[in-house]
Amino acid sequence: MKKTSLLNRHLSALVASVGHTDQIVLADAGLPIPAGPECIDLAVSPGLPSLEAVLAALLTELQLESVVLAQEIITVSPELHQALLAQIAAAASAQGKEITVSYLSHQQFKLENAEAKAVVRTGECTPYANLTLRCGVPF
Repeated sequence: MKKTSLLNRHLSALVASVGHTDQIVLADAGLPIPAGPECIDLAVSPGLPSLEAVLAALLTELQLESVVLAQEIITVSPELHQALLAQIAAAASAQGKEITVSYLSHQQFKLENAEAKAVVRTGECTPYANLTLRCGVPF
């Protein structure tokens, strides 16, 4: 049995399979998932699991280079936006490398999902609660 906090076998396999600059999208319950990327559907019910909880588990094993958010989250869901920025800052500190944060329109964000290696669907129901994780390297 694994000793880290990331126990989901599909997420563990995804982390083990990504390389530098590969992208993983963490999605709320309503984000459309394009054909192409693997879909890992974790949604159980509204709010379960939360986007923040899934991000926290992934960050125990995933090295990040950058994160992309929909710019609409800034004004529509400011509390979640600030919480995600805090999680990203803590991850940057823990990994000893900066994680850049950038923003796209929600429409552009949806279009770029097709480039992701996988989309992880959570039960999050907060508007614009989606982010793209660009993988880094630990060296």
